[in-house]
Amino acid sequence: MKITILTLFPSIIEAFLNESIIKRSIEKGVVEVKVVDIRDYSKDKHHHVDDTPYGGGAGMILKVDVVHEALIANSTSNTYKIITSPKGNTFNQNKALDLANKDEILILCGHYEGIDERIINFIDEEISVGDYILTGGEVPALIIIDSVIRLLKGAINEESIKDETFSNNLLEYPQFTRPSSYLGLDVPEVLLSGNHENIRKYRLYESLKVTYLKRKDLLEKVNLTSEMLKMLENIKKTINN
Repeated sequence: MKITILTLFPSIIEAFLNESIIKRSIEKGVVEVKVVDIRDYSKDKHHHVDDTPYGGGAGMILKVDVVHEALIANSTSNTYKIITSPKGNTFNQNKALDLANKDEILILCGHYEGIDERIINFIDEEISVGDYILTGGEVPALIIIDSVIRLLKGAINEESIKDETFSNNLLEYPQFTRPSSYLGLDVPEVLLSGNHENIRKYRLYESLKVTYLKRKDLLEKVNLTSEMLKMLENIKKTINN
């Protein structure tokens, strides 16, 4: 996969790319990430990329011609072009999976008061990472690429992804490691038993329980088996009592 990021602040992105799983994925050739400074496409001798909004108002707006030139120079007909925006579709695990299946994605990071609205005509999708406002699109872009890259084959162990929160529309079960007892807080005995079937049932039960308690809405998206339905009934009785 190839990922291109258009930004006014390349150093923010580059620092992130030089750490942990993302760095290793790039080094292994799992993904290619290109960071582009939008200022390089300004025709102004001072490299201005923004201007005051028509109609008045606070802040500065990124110019459509500069941003469009950057888009043209760094994409092909095969590139899926994204703009980070609070007005966009909410980013979630399903969207991450969808993007992970693309050959090329480009993420345009907004900044200042926004981007000239006409740029929407040249992108494929607006994506929001939540109902709040940030100073720029760099942090949302990093959230997107982190979520997408870890799904690519060879980035991390595939077993690590299988049972993660949201991978099956359930929140993840509790995890523990050594020591088995700490300040009177003990790891559940079943996890020390070595009985894989009992461990599987425990984890499924706990996953259903935490989902029921914290994100009941997700259960509507789960294809519940008879085993899961019985566990849910037991969870409801236990909680209600």
